[in-house]
Amino acid sequence: MNHHTITELISRDSDWRKQLQNAIKPSERTAIPRVTMPELSPDYRRNNNEEVSQGLTLDLALREATRCLDCPNPGCITGCPVNINIPAFIKNIQRGHLNDALRVLKMTSALPAVCGRVCPQERQCESRCIYLKMNKEPVGIGWLEQFAADHGKEDKPYKNPIPNPAKIAVVGSGPAGLSFAGTAAAAGHDVTVFEALHEIGGVLKYGIPEFRLPNPVVDREIDALRALGVTFLTDVVIGKTLSYDDLVQQGFKAIFVASGAGLPRFMGIEGENLNGIMSSNEYLTRINLMGAGRGGDTPVLKGHHVAVIGGGNTAMDSVRTALRMGAAKATIVYRRTEDEMPARRMEIHHAKEEGVEFMTLHNPEKFIGDDTGRVKSMILRKMSLGEPDESGRRAPVPIPGDEGLTEIAVDEVIVSVGVSPNPLIPSAFSNLDISKRGTIEVDDHMMSSIPMLFAGGDIVRGGATVILAMGDGRRAANECIKLLANPE
Repeated sequence: MNHHTITELISRDSDWRKQLQNAIKPSERTAIPRVTMPELSPDYRRNNNEEVSQGLTLDLALREATRCLDCPNPGCITGCPVNINIPAFIKNIQRGHLNDALRVLKMTSALPAVCGRVCPQERQCESRCIYLKMNKEPVGIGWLEQFAADHGKEDKPYKNPIPNPAKIAVVGSGPAGLSFAGTAAAAGHDVTVFEALHEIGGVLKYGIPEFRLPNPVVDREIDALRALGVTFLTDVVIGKTLSYDDLVQQGFKAIFVASGAGLPRFMGIEGENLNGIMSSNEYLTRINLMGAGRGGDTPVLKGHHVAVIGGGNTAMDSVRTALRMGAAKATIVYRRTEDEMPARRMEIHHAKEEGVEFMTLHNPEKFIGDDTGRVKSMILRKMSLGEPDESGRRAPVPIPGDEGLTEIAVDEVIVSVGVSPNPLIPSAFSNLDISKRGTIEVDDHMMSSIPMLFAGGDIVRGGATVILAMGDGRRAANECIKLLANPE
């Protein structure tokens, strides 16, 4: 795509954009109500793994795109970690140019079909929408991104021809690794992604259920990167299968570590080692990646009364998965109130629709087992909210004495209280600066203490969103590209 065409697609001063701006008065645009995403009914979807959000129809997408005011200084772009030109892709939808809308997305995002489905738009791009200042619902940016990614057709990807492309290794095929790979490959470099598991996608495959992010959607994005020239190698554990020295000897001039945060945390309370208690990482990986419960060889415990400890998106994924695995009762246990839950509002809403029960202001204190060593109940401590903690949220305070205790029957508990960085990868590189949390320390260029070894995503952040990881990958790739072009 030449520069003139790109300018035509994204410039607010393009003739076609001006025509759209003048076609409808702002007051008429703001009078259009936000559309509603078509969804599978709760009674139907809780018994299968089909995607809940069915995607906008063309009519709904055109209507929602028309709501966008095409602001001169759009706050939505600054709210996006990868700085998508949001008004440009939305206005291309409005004029019916879905392929162009996808082209705009692909300029900065390697995974638009993924981001449209799982990014917390309400805390990022949509939180900066000017409609909120009018006490109106923001433009459905995420829904429109999903629509453009699902319905736009991509041209043969453009790879910048450079005289001496460098070999670059990417460790991990999650969102950070894929974003880095796409950016570096488009710049003309020879990128190889090394994945420890047998499928490409990282947390997009093992962590997020198909009712929220179908595997074919992830595969489609990966295929687009293959078309760009990215090579993917599975079943390769850096630090075991291949060492850092091996990569250097194979001619890799730069390495990007995006190994994620796959080490689950537990609470360290009595009875936590009973059978029937597992991390959300193990539970979701067995079901999402290994096919447990769907005729696969990997077993998974199917509880009748399931409790999930935590209030994030992974907790919601786990509890909704438990329902789909046949649980008669599935409960979220969370030590703060619903308002403090980090999960997306939509995920909480969907969980409630499907029959999930919520026990907020409760925290597990002890697990009790039966004669066979399997959990049969748990003791919960009632909590109240005290002063805000370091994160700005009000800290949960235990209610003392017997009046603060309650016992509930459970036969399966899924612990979803956070994750820590993969400990294997940092140990594979000598002289690598690691923080007390086990994360890789990087400078302003996303480079570690080892020259030309970059890192991003959860291995640096310790646990974050898909889009933040993608932002790290894109930024690190651009820094790497600059250094390869102008070595000091």
